[in-house]
Amino acid sequence: MPHNHRDGHCSHESHEHDHDHSHAANDLGPNDNLFPHIDRANVVALNGTGQGSIVIKPWDQRNNEEVFLESDADDQLILRIPFTGSVRLRSLLLKAGPGDQTPTKVALFPNQPSMDFNDISDKAPVQEFNVPQDRNIAEHAVKTAKFSNVSSLTLFFPASQGADTTRIYYVGLLGHWTERKSDPVITVYEAQANLADHEKIQGTDGNFSTTQS
Repeated sequence: MPHNHRDGHCSHESHEHDHDHSHAANDLGPNDNLFPHIDRANVVALNGTGQGSIVIKPWDQRNNEEVFLESDADDQLILRIPFTGSVRLRSLLLKAGPGDQTPTKVALFPNQPSMDFNDISDKAPVQEFNVPQDRNIAEHAVKTAKFSNVSSLTLFFPASQGADTTRIYYVGLLGHWTERKSDPVITVYEAQANLADHEKIQGTDGNFSTTQS
């Protein structure tokens, strides 16, 4: 069984890459980095050896190889990434590998928050990219018109490039975030008369006029 050594350890020395010269905006990276708008607590990895959120790293940790996500039973992997608002996606950033553990490609499915392996064969990806065997972070620019109102993004890695498992170090997303006008997940709050006294809850803008008693 090749699946009993997944504790986030990696023998590759890359500590010199952990911090680089890009420290703009308190290490948030590019102005359109969506990291602050990913609902990291609810990121899900299917057939993964760890929490999916471990590859959703802050900008200054994007080259860190000590923490990674690896596929478990075979070399397929699904990563479901919800956002805290509506996103107009521009690019996917991906660091994977090494070598044959690099996925052959990544398929993107917007707004499929519950997609699992049973659904994959029934749905065509909106876009997919071949993944190079490269230890650097690759940027894949999406067709923005097809990713203009995204509340969640599902990534499907169908196979490795020859290894028994697929390994992902970092997933980053660039684009424009806007607050949701309504969110069915928190509609329970809309009936509370004291909503305005609470700390702002994401997605309730515009709903106060409907809760007056």
